[in-house]
Amino acid sequence: MSAPTPSAEERFPWEDESGAASGAQASLWEQTPPETSDASAPEAVPEAAAAEAPDEDSAAPQRDRTIAHKEYYSISEVCELVGLKPHVLRYWETQFQVLNPSKNRSGNRVYQRKEIKLILLVKHLLYEEKYTVEGAKQKVEQLRRGGRMREATTRALDAEVLTLLRDEMRQLLKTLAPTSSA
Repeated sequence: MSAPTPSAEERFPWEDESGAASGAQASLWEQTPPETSDASAPEAVPEAAAAEAPDEDSAAPQRDRTIAHKEYYSISEVCELVGLKPHVLRYWETQFQVLNPSKNRSGNRVYQRKEIKLILLVKHLLYEEKYTVEGAKQKVEQLRRGGRMREATTRALDAEVLTLLRDEMRQLLKTLAPTSSA
């Protein structure tokens, strides 16, 4: 059973009307969830592609695993999407009341799309705009009370997508640049 098609307001900026990813984020949403572990499933990084991978010192982090579009995401999938570690997300949950993922029957955190957007907003406030945790809490609460939370999460998503696109373009330019051999 597949997840319902998200409305225009629920979609991430890199998704089209069907909920499928396009552009810079397409690779993050194409593979089946990691729970499927049959032997016939394609690997995330083919051996030939792994041999041609860029150097470790490149500016853009290389993601070798993709994530499928679905209703709920595990903490590890969210961490991969937003570029944070699990302990950071758990800490933010204690600091930001609006960031409160539900838990499944096993007690594991499960995140919905709205919570991922909030995480990206908090990340943007803390890392890009250099707010303190207390200042970011106040800003999030101010946005929530003023009814501008959706607008702010969209701006944070747009900034994240632009950063990813910029990093991919730099990698592409680096790959296409002629090597000088003297």
